Formats: sequence, structure tokens, C-alpha cells
Amino acid sequence: MNARIGTDEAGKGDFFGYLTVAAVYVDEETESMLTAAGVKDSKLLSDAQVMRLERLVKKTCPFDVVRISPERYNRLYAKLKNLNTLLGWAHARAIENLLQNVGCKTVIADQFGNKRILEESLMKKGRTVHLVQKTHAESDVAVAAASILARAEFLRTLDALSKSCRIKLPKGAAHVVETARNIARTRGREFLNAVAKTHFKTMKKL
Repeated sequence: MNARIGTDEAGKGDFFGYLTVAAVYVDEETESMLTAAGVKDSKLLSDAQVMRLERLVKKTCPFDVVRISPERYNRLYAKLKNLNTLLGWAHARAIENLLQNVGCKTVIADQFGNKRILEESLMKKGRTVHLVQKTHAESDVAVAAASILARAEFLRTLDALSKSCRIKLPKGAAHVVETARNIARTRGREFLNAVAKTHFKTMKKL
């Protein structure tokens, strides 16, 4: 397949932690290297495998990672009122940043919501590329590599947030209520804005 940029995100479904989006440039040579090393969708890998493969991807390919802290995420969500619009904005920034360093004609991304959201979020340079949005885009090694970088950055920032509030912040959204209650009780409800995505239904359960 031709040289291309793949993008993916992590943290979208996690109550605690950053939203992270990565873009990775892959050509024919680096595609072979990544495939041989076992690069695939990060959801199919353990955290340890993700961290190991992150080093390989960063050593092999040009990339960009956009990190959106919970506080910034909450401000953006309050302004945009829509998660897919926020995702489109973040993916577009990663693509634009990477295009500053590589010449590329094709971008592949997972399809989320209205296909036009990402297209309209791209600025002048991004609109010169052919944008392909499809379901299960992680089957493409460029998107899989981006999913690994995004996941590794999410894990790293979640650990940093855990240390900052001196409590282990769990991944996901299903078993987080008790931790959120503990934080609200000991640090104040406002502190959740610094570590959590406050539009989640979890906040209503508090």
C-alpha cells in the first residue's frame, strides 16, 4: 500500500485521564518493519506490549501525539457540546502537526459519527490530502501504530495523574464511581475536573 498517515485515539471511553490522539506516517519499508514486529490494534495488546511497541514505532516512523488534559477536555466539551466534534478537532490537529514534517497524500482514520466532522476540522494543509475514514481502521498498520502511541501516552498520563492526586485512578468507565466518590470526599468535587471527563454519566451517579 502507498505511504500514508494513520490516526487513532485513546481515553475516549475512560472516565479518568487524558484524551490522547496520535498520527503516524508509514511507507512501504516501515510498514514491513512494523508488521514483522507485531504491531496491531492496541486493544489486542497488553499494556506491557503497548509500551514496548511504542518505542519501536517512535524509533521507526515520523509521528505526532496530541494530549488533551481532563481540564482542557472539559472546557472543549462545554464549548463544542459533542464528543465526535471534539474527536475530529483532535485528530485534525495531530494530522496537521505531522504534515508539517512529512509529505503525504493519504490519511486513514477510524470513522466516528458524521464523516464530515474530521474533514471540516482540517485546516489548509490537511485539505490537500485524500482522507479515508472507515470502520475498524485499526486493521491498517498505520492506524494500528497510531493506536499504540495514543494508548501508551494515555497510560503514561493516567499514571502521572494518579501520582498527583495520590490515588490509583482506574481505567475504563464501569468501576470508577467509588474512586470518584473518594476523590470528591477528600479533595473536593471541583478536583474531579482536573482528573476526569465530567460529562460522563458517572458524574450523575455521584
